[in-house]
Amino acid sequence: MTSKLGVVMDPIAAIKYQKDSTLAMLLEADKRGYDLYYFEQSDLFLRDGVAYGISKILQVRQDPTNWYSFGETETLPLAELDVILMRKDPPLDETFIHTTQILEYAERAGALVVNRPRALRDCNEKLFTCDFPDYMPPTLVTQSRDLFLKFWAEHQDVICKPLNAMGGESIFRLQQGDVNANVIFEVLTKRGKQQMMVQKFIPDIALGDKRILMIDGEAIPFLLARVPQVGDWRGNLAVGAKGEIRSLSARDQQIVDTVGPVLRERGIYFAGLDVIGECLTEINITSPTCIREIEAGANISVTGILFDCIQKHLK
Repeated sequence: MTSKLGVVMDPIAAIKYQKDSTLAMLLEADKRGYDLYYFEQSDLFLRDGVAYGISKILQVRQDPTNWYSFGETETLPLAELDVILMRKDPPLDETFIHTTQILEYAERAGALVVNRPRALRDCNEKLFTCDFPDYMPPTLVTQSRDLFLKFWAEHQDVICKPLNAMGGESIFRLQQGDVNANVIFEVLTKRGKQQMMVQKFIPDIALGDKRILMIDGEAIPFLLARVPQVGDWRGNLAVGAKGEIRSLSARDQQIVDTVGPVLRERGIYFAGLDVIGECLTEINITSPTCIREIEAGANISVTGILFDCIQKHLK
């Protein structure tokens, strides 16, 4: 019997063909003979305690001008799917939370959801690093102006960022004497009404923000170092950083060995660790990227390893 795979994602028409990791997963699933079902968040619903989705039958192709097409529309219980990829990008807003709650009903009924809905809710990509204090830089999470200013005075050069953004969005560097401190605090905390993260600036960002992909608690043996462009300090491909393929260092492996078992225990089958220098700065679990870059630069099938993992768990 043919296996069925559902994907919950942002509009597929708007993805960047050369870079999109979700498309890479779907191409691998298609190669393995899965029937593909496409959903956006608004297509999911609960009826009498049963999770359903209004799906479009999906075909994908390795064609940069015509990478997908839709077949007929079908409403089905999500438990009829063997596996569901939850690949909706941040922010983790109220709609995202409700989507994970619906997916949890599907999971209880037998579908394998990658990653587990509870983990997507519980493991904020910024806050999750606080589970590993020995590996993170000095960090403060607060909505208090006084605590923020004291932390800045202590470390003098800090990074300020929101808890629910991605791709380098709304990340500020605040150095000693900067007159924008109060404005940054007000923007990121909405005038003290929500939490922000402040971390000591790590000069090793000049050498790259390293993305380590993790599958079922094990690291892909090659990482992507995203080196900031001249005149910027953000190691994000979305803002112009240059990607370089590297092997994991001894410190990287130490971080992997510590974080990996926790990911496996929580049902986080696919994750992306962000490491700057020797510090773990983020654990991306919602829709980690960089598959295409690592596959192209290291001649390794990340999606092949991922689907070997998925098929193992299906069995």
